[in-house]
Amino acid sequence: MVVTIKNSHVVKPAKPTRTGRVSLSEWDQIGAIAHVPTIYFYKPPQTQSNAIINNLKDSLSHALVPFYLLAGRLHWIGRGRLELECNAMGATLIEAESESKLEDFGDFLPSPEYQNLFPNVDYAVPLHELPLLLVQLTIFQCGGISLGLTISHAVVDGKSALQFMSEWARISRGEPSGMLPFLDRKIMRAGDPPSAPPQFDHAEFGLPPLLLGRLNSTEERKKKTTIAMLRLTKNQVEKLKSMANERRSSTDTSSVRGYTRYETLTGHVWRSVCKARRHKPEQPTGLAVCVDSRRRVQPPLPDGYFGNASLDVIAVSHAGELLSKPLGYAASKIREAIETVTDEFVRSATDFLKNQPDLTRFQDIHALRGAEGPFYGNPNIAVVSWLTLPIYGLDFGWGEEIYMGPGTHDFDGDSLLLPSPNEEGSVILAICLQAAHMEAFKQGFYEDILLN
Repeated sequence: MVVTIKNSHVVKPAKPTRTGRVSLSEWDQIGAIAHVPTIYFYKPPQTQSNAIINNLKDSLSHALVPFYLLAGRLHWIGRGRLELECNAMGATLIEAESESKLEDFGDFLPSPEYQNLFPNVDYAVPLHELPLLLVQLTIFQCGGISLGLTISHAVVDGKSALQFMSEWARISRGEPSGMLPFLDRKIMRAGDPPSAPPQFDHAEFGLPPLLLGRLNSTEERKKKTTIAMLRLTKNQVEKLKSMANERRSSTDTSSVRGYTRYETLTGHVWRSVCKARRHKPEQPTGLAVCVDSRRRVQPPLPDGYFGNASLDVIAVSHAGELLSKPLGYAASKIREAIETVTDEFVRSATDFLKNQPDLTRFQDIHALRGAEGPFYGNPNIAVVSWLTLPIYGLDFGWGEEIYMGPGTHDFDGDSLLLPSPNEEGSVILAICLQAAHMEAFKQGFYEDILLN
């Protein structure tokens, strides 16, 4: 697919905004601190392309007034730590054209060609020169359009990014503002010195399991990966939930409440991945679970908290246990991990990170390019949930999208659960695995449902 860049704009806040350095919380500075891509496709709008780009520029400049953090720049301050400088340097908005048509994308399965629909983020450039928000509007030959966005994860998590996108679209449609962002990160102890030794062990910050007999994950990081989008109908989802909950014991206090859709589906993915990778029964395997702490800390974070408030915890088991025991076992291990995230746990984890001499080893930005950073590929997996996020219905004034999804993810073990936009209760799994394992995974993923 050939994409031609027609123009590039620096969009700055429409009004003067706060200036100066802002401390980031520990949760902003670990995990995925690079830019994260998302894409939206739209049918041909009635509006002329010039009017669309002018409206996007104008509405973005107004959106960057309350969300002025996204117009700033990050700075390394030593010891693997970052600060955000509020300097109104602005976001990047790119105009592009393509000779492709929307019909060429079929069911919009993410592919390497998607890279052309996103702004390029050049990490060879000094960090303090990189925009935190880059947007590319691509107009196709048929008149359809795509909006490819990439936003720095060091500034926002998924919930905050969607809040910004929703407000930007609202402004673009000419509607009054909804929820304003809560920008004070001191509520998450940003900038505070360590206050106490951690209360918990925090094994989640250690390296996840390695393949048996391996001393590191170097070879696994190099292997070719591929992506799949797998759909589960509402009936299939309900069948899996029934399978997970059918053997719950009344004496098991963690199982009084039925396993959730996320616990069930993630347990099924975990088991299917172990089977596809043909792990030995004694192979330890880790599952990274991303938990939103907004309502788990005391007091809860204010509505509209704009920043990272999600923690990655890890469920660990052996492949033999996962595959020989019912689905409810895998779901129970996931629930145990999720339920560790309490107010005390979050405070302890914050202290753990504040006491670290350097945060580099906790940052995913290093994971693909070397042996540093956490690696949740073989024999591990990470399953992120967008099941409860308002990811659909983004209307900038030319109608809602016909498809929304993640950008290209070529990281073994990277997976995402999304609600289906077309059928209530059905779910889409976007997953990246080593190419050698994908066909076996697809087969086992559906086979286990049919056989039960």
